[in-house]
Amino acid sequence: MPKDIEIEIQVNVEKIEPLLEFLTKSGQFVGEKHQVDEYFTPTHRDFLAVRPAVEWLRLRNSDGIFYFNYKNWHLDEQGKSHYCDEYETKIDDTDQLKKILQVLNFQSLVKVDKSRKIYLYQDYEVAIDKVAGLSDFVEIEYKGASPAVDPKMITNEMVKFLKDLGCGEIKRNYVGYPFQLLFPDEVKYDVL
Repeated sequence: MPKDIEIEIQVNVEKIEPLLEFLTKSGQFVGEKHQVDEYFTPTHRDFLAVRPAVEWLRLRNSDGIFYFNYKNWHLDEQGKSHYCDEYETKIDDTDQLKKILQVLNFQSLVKVDKSRKIYLYQDYEVAIDKVAGLSDFVEIEYKGASPAVDPKMITNEMVKFLKDLGCGEIKRNYVGYPFQLLFPDEVKYDVL
């Protein structure tokens, strides 16, 4: 899979215990992280003018290591997030980056504060997130190396994995944490 493509799902599960038991036994625990993400939009091209928002520009503090990231989501035929183009780089001086963004008329939209437990299992990274102001989530991201993958097939495998473990009702959103914090009344879930 090309490095700049991301395939993931973000869900709430009725029962997290079967997943945690499985990951503890069969997965590889990577670690815990505290991440604070600040999202920006250019004033000349408001990323939030489109619904659902498909572009996100993020500055992440991950336990004192900083990353600058841009995502552009591709939607499926139902208008739901399918996969995204993702570009990311490490940043040394966040104060200077924020000054650059301010000079270029970017404005801060929202901050997402989360604690994340990360596991690896086969071709997947599984994160258990506690997001301030929201709730607990499971995020599964494909990390495989295959250059030709079908995003729909991969996301179906992710959902099947959770169902097969007995996680109960699975509610998937297609908009991500910043959108949920900014527009909670606009968030729709698919029960899988």
